[in-house]
Amino acid sequence: MTTTLGMFLIILGCAIVTWLPRVIPFMLVRSVQLPDVVLRWLTYIPVCILSALVIQSLLNTEGNFVTFEWLNLIAFIPSVLVAIWTKSLSQTVIAGVLTMAVLRYFF
Repeated sequence: MTTTLGMFLIILGCAIVTWLPRVIPFMLVRSVQLPDVVLRWLTYIPVCILSALVIQSLLNTEGNFVTFEWLNLIAFIPSVLVAIWTKSLSQTVIAGVLTMAVLRYFF
């Protein structure tokens, strides 16, 4: 498969459009001293985002009932234990991915 100049420019444009909204807020806030209330509020954002992603992957809300995704729930347990023990995001993700890979291999 060959990559044309047009395809390369589209990929580059998508990368820039994806990157800019993530970088511009940091550039704007870098030189501003934020109030303590705002800084304290910002510390909760990673926890909220991670919680939303985890809950979304653990529950299946098709139809009128809420059920558990059992493989995800089983992989969640060692991931949480690694997170509590190491407090390292990368080790937690690796533990979760490896646990899910083993579970999917056997089930």
